[in-house]
Amino acid sequence: MFRILKNFFSFCSEEDRKRFYVSIVLSFVQAMFEALKIPAIACMVKALLEDKVEARTCLICLGIMLVSIVGSGISKSKATMLQTEGGYGTCAQKRMKLAEHLRYLPMGYYNENSLGRIMSVTTNTMQNLENVATRVVMLVCSGLLTTAVITVMILFYDIRIGLILCGGLAVFFAVNSGMMKVSAAMAKQKLEKDSALVAKVIEYIQGIAEVRAFRLTGQHSRELNTAIDENEHANSAMELKLIPFMTLQSFWLKGVGTLILLASVLFYIGGTMDLLTCIVMIISSYLIYAQLDNAGKYSALLRTVDASVRQANEILETPQMDISGEDIVPESFDIGAEDISFAYEQKKIINGISLSIPERTCAAIVGPSGGGKTTLTSLLSRFWDVDSGRVTLGGRSVRDYSMDALMRNFSFVFQRVYLFQNTVAENIRFGDPDAPMEKVIEAAKKACCHDLIMSLPEGYDTVIGEGGASLSGGEKQRISIARAIMKDAPIIILDEATANVDPENEAELMKAVEALTKEKTVIMIAHRLKTVRSADTIFVIDKGRISQKGTHEELMGQEGIYRSFVQSRQEAASWRL
Repeated sequence: MFRILKNFFSFCSEEDRKRFYVSIVLSFVQAMFEALKIPAIACMVKALLEDKVEARTCLICLGIMLVSIVGSGISKSKATMLQTEGGYGTCAQKRMKLAEHLRYLPMGYYNENSLGRIMSVTTNTMQNLENVATRVVMLVCSGLLTTAVITVMILFYDIRIGLILCGGLAVFFAVNSGMMKVSAAMAKQKLEKDSALVAKVIEYIQGIAEVRAFRLTGQHSRELNTAIDENEHANSAMELKLIPFMTLQSFWLKGVGTLILLASVLFYIGGTMDLLTCIVMIISSYLIYAQLDNAGKYSALLRTVDASVRQANEILETPQMDISGEDIVPESFDIGAEDISFAYEQKKIINGISLSIPERTCAAIVGPSGGGKTTLTSLLSRFWDVDSGRVTLGGRSVRDYSMDALMRNFSFVFQRVYLFQNTVAENIRFGDPDAPMEKVIEAAKKACCHDLIMSLPEGYDTVIGEGGASLSGGEKQRISIARAIMKDAPIIILDEATANVDPENEAELMKAVEALTKEKTVIMIAHRLKTVRSADTIFVIDKGRISQKGTHEELMGQEGIYRSFVQSRQEAASWRL
């Protein structure tokens, strides 16, 4: 229990940790105030037994009781406020820290770890800590401290009753330890099922078109229902396995209270305890375990807190790419690769590639599917780090640059465009968050999407669906290009940017690409002949190597993949129905 609390406090930020520490001190103060009820009761009982109930005695007892109630209420209120601020503050900062940490993880991490697990940690796990941790820490700390203070006072009144109380506490903590062990295994399973459920829901929603198209509704519904059932079973199993322990704890505490009551009466009958102490002990037997009972019931959730902290730390402890380079401004925008290699899960994807792309030239990368084209561009822009060799920008290794300094030089237009659920203007402003509206409109005009945007219900203030669901592929591409134009980076990477565009949008999209790439260093992955033949250099990638290199005319004069590629495209273009 104490180890879990220590781990949780270590997880908190320094400022929030101080809040929790102060709240624990206030919980101790609250316990002291709560304990004042015993001397107040003792004072009144003594006056009753001696038949000396006077106004002064009543006022003293009332004063002590008021001090107890008011002091307890104020200290509890302040402690609760600090713990709430600490809990929500910690989770808010950890969410931002997780987002910042995820930003600099190698892209391979997202292949190894499902989106559902990452989302579950950043949402469910953090929500568990927000809502559960604060209450659990408060109740457990308050219950332990209040019981400790009252136990000391009982020992002061009568050591025999105090020893009975200590023995009862020893058995209570033994039962609680057993419950914590059961909770440890169940909490891990619960969080795993939570992650699995989130992953399955995301998969089902994202693939709903394919599910309908291929009549897989029943199958995928069953998979989703199975995940829901398993999640429900894990949560129910956890509760059912913990209920016997919580019931035993509660009955045991009440039993010890009854034992204290009986022992006090027997000691009085035996003449070894005076009537005043006997009555005080009887009354105290109803007060001793009230808060400890609550602490015991909620302590099982400490394992959920511990598992949640561990899941978040697993992400935070995942090694980032080395981003500690310098804030360098390159002397030129030449891009080079020197004998670079890269493997993913033991599979060699890039094998000894060397190339040079001078600034303000256009390089096209073509080749069979699975040959390593996208991986190569990811290595050139340092989405991944090479296993061996060196990638350079302006003659310096990309590792010399800090990640932010490096990314300032690149703009990307991907085949699958992602637009955020925000206004059109804000989606374009991702390229320059502080840009005025005039600059946004200028970028949209260059990307040939101004008229499209103005046709939307609220123009640039129209909120588009998550992922750009309310727009066509070509429309999303043009807004993506406007975003890249807004950034105005000197190097542009186009990854199949025109692959899935309908003919109606192609002409405008090509104008947008031309506006984006003017006077830039361009690296494009493309399958369309018209977007490749004008490139200054064409690299043909096959099985992780450069199999051919040259201009369109040079490669057409050679036997090889490129000429076969062009001929197959020309034959396809000549087909008539």
